[in-house]
Amino acid sequence: MRHPILLSAALLGAMTLTACDRSGDAQVQRALQDVNVVDETNLNDVMLTVADPNEAVNYFSRASANDQGRIDLMRGLAKSLVRARRASEAVTAWQAVVDHEESTVTDQVDLADALIRSNDWDGAEAALDAIPPTHESFKRYRLEAMVADSNEEWSNADSFYETAVGLTTSPAGVLNNWGFSKLTRGDYAAAERLFTDALRNDRDLFTAKNNLVLARGAQRNYELPVVPMSQIERAQLLHTLALTAIKQNDLTIGRGLLREAIDTHPQHFEAAVRSLRALEDNVTN
Repeated sequence: MRHPILLSAALLGAMTLTACDRSGDAQVQRALQDVNVVDETNLNDVMLTVADPNEAVNYFSRASANDQGRIDLMRGLAKSLVRARRASEAVTAWQAVVDHEESTVTDQVDLADALIRSNDWDGAEAALDAIPPTHESFKRYRLEAMVADSNEEWSNADSFYETAVGLTTSPAGVLNNWGFSKLTRGDYAAAERLFTDALRNDRDLFTAKNNLVLARGAQRNYELPVVPMSQIERAQLLHTLALTAIKQNDLTIGRGLLREAIDTHPQHFEAAVRSLRALEDNVTN
């Protein structure tokens, strides 16, 4: 008479074990899924930073196609296209991100950046105008300054550059851009100050060194600035200074600077040699 009871107990035990097995399987699957997410996140970060830009584009293109609608993968593709300097494709990718229901104001800023890179200044201005004034970020104001520059709205540009400088701990790049803006307006003294400030923040920024030489040369100051420079950089800056002098018809000074650039460069300085040859041929003719 006890057999049915024993059988029922056995069945109950088996069912309990089966349920435990299934619960354990589910836990394992969840754990593996979590590990996969972590691994994928790490891989995404690698692709966005140190991987070859075009390889990153291929990776995020495949990932987005396999998991459509995931905004993190869409952003990865857009950022990779910018890194690969494929500006027009980046615009399309960022527009798709902005149109996504989970997009943020930062995505709109990145769209404006891509539009500037593709030389669509009107589109960039429209994208920036769509951003609420309450969103204050370094990148937003840097882009606003560049658009104001393109429209020759100098007062607005100065205001935006000043705000951008105050929102970053690494202002060298934006100070260099601001200085170049002043340079194009003919405000050479202000440009010189800004390029000097840029180099104070980043002594290795060669673009700022070259622009500083241009600003000084435009004021007929043909002495190299006292900034850290390698021997090759010194030769290149002398070449820039020489061309500035020649452009202002200070030919004798330009010729001397070209010869100094050639003598300074540790290798054969072909660009300076061509410039000197062209100058001497022109004077002879």
